[in-house]
Amino acid sequence: MTVPPSPEAPLPVQHFDLTALRAPDRYKLLTATVVPRPIAWVATLGEDGHVNLAPYSFFGLMGSDPPVVAFAPGDRPEGGPKDTARNIGTGGEFTVNLVSAAQAGVMNATATDFPPGMDETRALGIALEAGVKVRVPRVQGAPAALECREVQTILIGRTRVILGEVLGLSLRADAVQDAARFHVDTAALDLVGRMGGRGTYTYTRDTFQIDRVSYEAWQRAQDTGPTEDD
Repeated sequence: MTVPPSPEAPLPVQHFDLTALRAPDRYKLLTATVVPRPIAWVATLGEDGHVNLAPYSFFGLMGSDPPVVAFAPGDRPEGGPKDTARNIGTGGEFTVNLVSAAQAGVMNATATDFPPGMDETRALGIALEAGVKVRVPRVQGAPAALECREVQTILIGRTRVILGEVLGLSLRADAVQDAARFHVDTAALDLVGRMGGRGTYTYTRDTFQIDRVSYEAWQRAQDTGPTEDD
């Protein structure tokens, strides 16, 4: 395998000074560029025990030793943290449900700006199952759920980033190929992600594979030159 040469003439670029733009304009540019983004369908418990469930696509897995996730719940339009951030700040626990294509519609419905303290799961008829490592339940039928405990919340201007240690992982049984060897059929999860700004999603069904090349194999390829298949 050879590394393709760089184009002789660089393609023209358009630079945007994000420090000089309004927050909505930065949002439009970045969400259209950083894709696809996995969706954290986050469940939390309010002080009165009701469940809050809301999706966030500023989300990612940050490591595995210990396993850490990060997501960024924004403030409410009128100011102040959303229920998700407030609940985590009180109880410290949350569950990240990953979203299958079959659940995309109801996940989107939970993004509705319900009044503070309203239980979206009851309003929308979303069934829940008890958590194993945390008090917060998970969405019944979610292909995967990460049970988390807050490690730290970081405020950078108006951006709030919540870091959570993943204490447990529940996977739909049909997606577990070999539990002893920790092999998962990722395609069976049929997850969706966010593309662009409002309302655009993508499937994870259309995939391709590129094997990682060792340095020794790369050296051999340079010595032998390109093959007919390259």
